[in-house]
Amino acid sequence: MKRIHAKCMIVLGTMLLAAALFLVLYNLHTDQQSGAASVEILRELKGEIPEYVPTETLAESITPTEDLYAQYEEETTETQEPTDPPIELNGSLYAGVLTIPALNTELPVMQEWSYANLRLAPCRYAGSAAAGNLVIAAHNFSSHFGNIQSLNTGDTILFTDGTGNTHSYEVIQTEMIGGSDVQAMHDGAEEWDLTLFTCTLSGRSRVTVRAVEAVQ
Repeated sequence: MKRIHAKCMIVLGTMLLAAALFLVLYNLHTDQQSGAASVEILRELKGEIPEYVPTETLAESITPTEDLYAQYEEETTETQEPTDPPIELNGSLYAGVLTIPALNTELPVMQEWSYANLRLAPCRYAGSAAAGNLVIAAHNFSSHFGNIQSLNTGDTILFTDGTGNTHSYEVIQTEMIGGSDVQAMHDGAEEWDLTLFTCTLSGRSRVTVRAVEAVQ
């Protein structure tokens, strides 16, 4: 009886290892597919954005501001939230291009959030760059937001909208938010000009990067 039990445990262990290996290989394959899709979309999207400026030129033109919080003390008289005009490409809408020099990352950003769209590229989850409350979500693929937790305070993030206008942001903090705490994500986003987030490997939390727009 002990031998039969031991054999069963070995078989079960082998099956679990095989399942884990399959899951890892599947995730790697999906990551590679998503990365390739983003590269192709990015190439076409750049051709649609008026007078798109190369990343190298943008990085050189950024000048840090001494007080990035000053703009939050100013009163706004806007009565209607401004929005960024999207670009239509192959039947899909795109909000613009996200560039993270510290991670050597440049990605298209889809206008509408959905699980299907997230497999292709990061998506606008809420808000807009024009309104100063843009939230962008992406999978934790290495080709998407898998490394945003390594961003440091002071790192630059760029977002170029559909008209070719580039917004420059400075990372202020990285925080962890509960995976189901949607309210914290929305409430926090109203305090920041840009929020990037992705799920952790366990899916129980969200890696969240908060940034403010640099005053040019």
